[in-house]
Amino acid sequence: MRVLITGGAGYIGSHTAKLLAASGHTPIVFDDFTQGHDWAVKWGPLERGSLADQGRLREVFAAHKVEAVVHFAASALVGESMSQPTKYFRNNTVATLNLLDAMREAGVATIVFSSTCATYGDPVRVPIDETHPQTPVNPYGESKLMVEKILRWYGSAYGLKWIALRYFNAAGADPAGEIGEDHDPETHLVPLVIGAALGTRPPVKVFGTDYPTPDGSAVRDYVHVMDLADAHRRALEGLDNGTASQAINLGTGQGHSVRSVIETVNRVGGKKVPFEEAPRRAGDPPELVAAPGRARDVLGWSCRYAALDVIVEHAWKWHAGRV
Repeated sequence: MRVLITGGAGYIGSHTAKLLAASGHTPIVFDDFTQGHDWAVKWGPLERGSLADQGRLREVFAAHKVEAVVHFAASALVGESMSQPTKYFRNNTVATLNLLDAMREAGVATIVFSSTCATYGDPVRVPIDETHPQTPVNPYGESKLMVEKILRWYGSAYGLKWIALRYFNAAGADPAGEIGEDHDPETHLVPLVIGAALGTRPPVKVFGTDYPTPDGSAVRDYVHVMDLADAHRRALEGLDNGTASQAINLGTGQGHSVRSVIETVNRVGGKKVPFEEAPRRAGDPPELVAAPGRARDVLGWSCRYAALDVIVEHAWKWHAGRV
């Protein structure tokens, strides 16, 4: 398939472009480079542009005879969304409407959407499956949930085929070392801990030491970026072969605490991680872990790189190679 990847110069988008190309598809990257990187676009053509520019979208769909879309482009900083909700509803929700309408005009009826476990809000049970209530506690999660609802209505009204993939915590890097994670600002724990160990970032903060978890620090489900990419490929191919539209969690089903991530970086990198204990952050739940059964049953997906040591090893090689 000729697949338009919005946000394809970003972290997960670039890894997905690599995997799609290796699987025989043609990825067409569409990115405005507010967060993406030129060096991350190595597989297939690049089209610069904004999802706010509907004319530009029409040009790209026509020029490349696009057959399907993988939609990553979004603002994704939870804290920022609390102070700038307008940005998040405009960049995430309104921009997706522009994309969906451009797809309709071009006769493209298949989309895989980058959603998030932030649509669930504070968990009422763990592990979290797809039937868990969706009550977001920040505009970022709300903006993504709005898109999920729009996809359902576009499906019933216009025949759109869609899968929304609700990620837990993306981590790791391309095992071959060609691409990896590079955000500014960086908010993901694994690169922050690795940066602290390498001396390229300040000591990492452990926000909350009194959670009801085995070591008192918050627990999250870290899923390798190449496993996420593989899920997008499977979702695209599944929709092409008749898989029903639906939302699917992506996670390992295993949780790791902040302290265990620090200990893993200590061990894998061979360098002591400087860290500081700090109070809990508002809105941080004690534990977020996926129930990934639907991904297995519907997509035939499982994590190739499930072990935290492997996730950290790939990320360490990427970051250490850039020092």
